[in-house]
This record gives sequence, C-alpha cells and structure tokens, in this order.
Amino acid sequence: MRAPRNRRVFVVGRAARTALGATAEATWERAAANQSGLRPLSRCDVGTTMIVGEIPGREAGRYAFDTAKERHNWNAAYVLETVAICQDALAHARLPVDEATGPRTACLIGSAINGSDSLREAFVRYGSIGANGVSPFLLPNICANVPAGKAGAVLGFTGPIFSPQGACASGNHAIAIGARMVRDGDADFAVAGGVEMPLFPEIVLGFANMNASFKLRPADRAMRDPGQASRPFSVDRRGFVLAEGAAAVVLAAEEAVRAHGLEAVAEVAGIGWTSDAHHFTRPHQPTIVRAIRDALADAEIDAGAIGSVNAHGTSTPAGDAVEVGCLREIFGARLPGIPISANKSQVGHSLGAAAAVEAVLAIMALERQTVLPTLNYLPDPELGGADFVSGSRPHAHEFVLSNSFGFGGTNCCLIFRGV
Repeated sequence: MRAPRNRRVFVVGRAARTALGATAEATWERAAANQSGLRPLSRCDVGTTMIVGEIPGREAGRYAFDTAKERHNWNAAYVLETVAICQDALAHARLPVDEATGPRTACLIGSAINGSDSLREAFVRYGSIGANGVSPFLLPNICANVPAGKAGAVLGFTGPIFSPQGACASGNHAIAIGARMVRDGDADFAVAGGVEMPLFPEIVLGFANMNASFKLRPADRAMRDPGQASRPFSVDRRGFVLAEGAAAVVLAAEEAVRAHGLEAVAEVAGIGWTSDAHHFTRPHQPTIVRAIRDALADAEIDAGAIGSVNAHGTSTPAGDAVEVGCLREIFGARLPGIPISANKSQVGHSLGAAAAVEAVLAIMALERQTVLPTLNYLPDPELGGADFVSGSRPHAHEFVLSNSFGFGGTNCCLIFRGV
C-alpha cells in the first residue's frame, strides 16, 4: 500500500442552510446580530406546541434540478437538500466540475436519520392504498449514500461518495474523512458536510419522549419568546431544540488550490476522533478529552494555541456539564480567557447536520475574526469559570476547536486554522 502524501488540506468553499437563513451569509448576518431562528413547529401537528428550527424553503427557480417531478420521486427531503448544499458550496468555491476536477472530487454527506420521512410515507400509503402505494423510489430514498450520488449525477463529480454515520457528529466525521482522503491523495477535492430534515411526528415525539429535547412549559421564558428555548450551559437548560439544517465545505489539497486559482479560507489543521464504550446517549469525559488531545497533536499545537471553542453545547443538563469538564481538563486555568460559542442556541440541533453547520460558522468566525454568541445564557454556578460569549464580538484568533459528540458514544473534534 502506498504511503500517504501528507498534503495540507484547505477549505476553499462553504455553504449552509439553517433556521437563521437560506445561505451561509444570511445565517451569519443574523447570528452575528445575536438573533435566534427558533419558532413553534409548523411542519406537522404533534398535538402540542414544540419549539424547533425550520430552514427556509428553497427559492423557486434557483436550482434547475428542483422540479415537481424530482420532489415527487425524491420524497426524502434530505436528498434534494444535499444536491442544493453541494451546488452552493461548489459555487462559493468557484470550483468548476469538469473533466479535470470531476474524477478527483469526493463527496461525503452525513445524516443521522437519513430518509426516514420517505419510509414513514411508505408505511402510511401502504396502510391506506395497499402494495401499489409504496413508491419504487423508496429504497433509493432511504439509502444513506444516495444523496451524495444524486449530487454527483447532477453536478458531475465521480470521486468516492458515501455517508458517514456518526449520529450528531456525522458532519465532523464527513469533514475529517474528506480531509484524510485529500491529504492521502485519494482525491484532490472533497465536498463534505451533513444534511438533516427531521421535523415529522415520530422523530419530534421520539426525542421528546426520551426527555432529550426541550418541552415548553407555561412558566418557561420560552413561552413569551421561542428564541430562548435553546440555552446551552445556562442554569435553566432543559434539553436541545430539534432543527433542520444543511451545510457543506469544499476541501482542496494545497497544490490543487494553487493550480486552479482557488482561495483558501481556512485550513483543516487537526482531527481527533474516539468512541466512549460507556453509554448510548451520555457523553463520557475521558474519551472526549482524548479526542481533543488527539486533534491538538494532529495539528502539532498545544492547548495554548486555541483561540476559541465552537462547543457541541446541546443545552442538556448532563451533556453541557460533561463538555465543560472536558474543557477545564484541557485548558485548566486558561479556560476563562477562551470564548465559547454554542451555535445551537441560535439554530437548534440539526442532528447529523449540526457539526457541519457549526464547522461553517467556526470557519466564518475565523474569516471575520469574530466570535458568535452562546445565546440566552444565564450563569450556572456549577459551570462557572468559562467565557460563554454573551454577544457577538470581535476576537483575534488563529485556531478554533470545534467539538461534536453523538449517540452511540462517538466523538469527533476538529481544529481549523485561519489563513
């Protein structure tokens, strides 16, 4: 087996669709203005008021592939969302997909629930219509790698495609694997990220019934302002806010950046990934700490070089406490001087897309030398001694640590460097 080429890997494009906006730029503008995109659920009726993050609908006519026939056949919403986010990321990178670049472009898009909405519709139609109600497109719609394949068919790339399945860390896993492919020479470019469209009854209620997601109560401050439902690290945090989301970055090898006249906006500096062997939902401090340390070692820096943290920050009582414990162990007495941003406070938790959304926002924060807020924060004495950013502010930093942890005990921590 040939030795890896050990090429440097740069981010040359990025795109996002979140509850704050239909583009990365729209999302950033509202995020930097300390706004929330959370609101009552409108996608379906679950018998009670639920606060969620819904992304805007695609602009009519923006995408040639987005036709009524395609939407009928590809009724798993993440399929066409994947094509759209890949197209947007490649457009931002100004990377033409042609005879030279297409065969050298990989695509890795993660998701946690994949095409469960299409499977749900098949169950409903089978019950009401019978065998002929089951779409012949059902199996492609629920096959995890098909969205990346569909994106390749529309956009023209033919490098490796698959879907990293890392639950809520899927987006970081996609970026990490894509970066390794580019580093080692298996591809010159990779479109990597995550897409999730989970707002239908069974998923909404499943998280609610396992007491993982936020439930609205009469005396809660989110009753008067839904934007306050997600409050990572806050003393009154009560669960994550489920959301839709899509995000991708375009990665490129250093020589490919030069050869194609691309503009690097950040570098993938370090990757650390572990599993907990502990509990199927509760994060585990020792193995998370090891993932962060592995990322630091991979980047060949020490903890003192990290200028900000993009936290996993789900707004769950146990999860946030474990993450702060990890950061205390890594940074020690220096922790109060490191801004901690929790994007889920503004866009909610989009499961397999969350880490990719946060990676895009962390990269944009490096570009703009700004840190985004941990919205709705009310100090928790048990989590004291940390700088949970109360409002977006300028902040000079070269390296950002972006954490992500998922069900099943999977952890993936990335370090990006500004350029």
